[in-house]
Amino acid sequence: MRVFAQTKPLIAKLENIASDKSISHRCAIFSLLSDKKSVIKNYLRAEDTLNTLNIVRELGAVITDENGTITITPPAKIAEPKVVLECGNSGTAMRIFMGLLAAQDGFFVLSGDKYLNNRPMARVAKPLIKVGARIDGTSDGDKAPLCIRGKKLDYFKFKSEISSAQIKTALLLAGLYSNGCEFSEDELSRDHTERMLKGMGAKISDENGVIKLEAMNKPLSPLEISVPNDPSSAFFFAVAACVVPGSHIVLKNVLLNKTRIEAYKILEKMGADIKFTKTSEKYEEIGEIEIKYAKLKAVDVSENISWLIDEAPALAVAFSVAQGVSTLRNAAELRVKESDRIGVVVAGLRACGIEVSEFDDGFSVKGGVAKSAVIDSHGDHRIAMSFAILGLGCGMEILKSEFIATSFPNFSDILRQMGARVED
Repeated sequence: MRVFAQTKPLIAKLENIASDKSISHRCAIFSLLSDKKSVIKNYLRAEDTLNTLNIVRELGAVITDENGTITITPPAKIAEPKVVLECGNSGTAMRIFMGLLAAQDGFFVLSGDKYLNNRPMARVAKPLIKVGARIDGTSDGDKAPLCIRGKKLDYFKFKSEISSAQIKTALLLAGLYSNGCEFSEDELSRDHTERMLKGMGAKISDENGVIKLEAMNKPLSPLEISVPNDPSSAFFFAVAACVVPGSHIVLKNVLLNKTRIEAYKILEKMGADIKFTKTSEKYEEIGEIEIKYAKLKAVDVSENISWLIDEAPALAVAFSVAQGVSTLRNAAELRVKESDRIGVVVAGLRACGIEVSEFDDGFSVKGGVAKSAVIDSHGDHRIAMSFAILGLGCGMEILKSEFIATSFPNFSDILRQMGARVED
């Protein structure tokens, strides 16, 4: 991908942003918790989420996709597949399925592409094993392919040392299909799982940060949902409005869950002109976000990191155009995403002439004037999109940009809709 320096402000009202990836994954997987047909509108049709749908199909569901609506009829019992369950590039899918399948009767193998199979999975496998699951994999159980011999687990209590929605979801699904559980973490991670389970009728409560979930003694109610637009995907365009002077962007039909808009709140602290308007609520709060260009100032970020872990690379771009030195700390989890996002962000910004310091758990960025560069995304879709946004100010060539399709197939089209010059 090549992005050319923008000479005019970006002006647009964006409605065709990618549907929320986290909720799309959960819609497909959680449809298996019911015995009735789930109806899902605006499902994200990206490589990662389509792989998740295919795994649900391999587990026995019947899926139709007509006129923009996906219907999923779950099996009476999750089937033991005769094939390897391919997760593609999606760590979210692999880690959530680990929890679901750990409590099923059967043998299951989860695998992915060469990038996913090189990512650590022990951070989810070890907690599951600790509560009784039987999971093994390559690299002494840390890497996929992963083998799961499912069984019903005893009631368990688990406190996670890592605040992670993926760990939480895996443990809750294992407990739901077994004898119930209690789960806690130091800092509230994204809470889509709790909201969706509650909306489906699961007996779940949160008492002083301890989530209590009763066993699923009967199937849950089916989903009937229209997936909102993804605030993590939309955030790239919010940052774009802060990179190109005079820009004015409105993001429509966006998820406004407080655990998903922390990065926007950081931009607001930096001086960005942002307005949030709630328009509806069912499983989640939904609305629009309006961003107007404003000069940014430096900020220090060290709290609620689990709420902005996906937006950190784009946030680094905002740091690079802000006045002063900004820091991001307590974000060691960035090391184990689709790439080592700390190392890759630091290398990319340095290639663009930006002064950066690297820490074990984050980085600091001195705002300046970026120069055009060739950036290796290392197969990480969020790295590719973040440096494309920085390129709106100076021009940029992004290598391995095809991985953007794993989460946001029409990213380039939206940039063009905003008035940018982009070559795929």
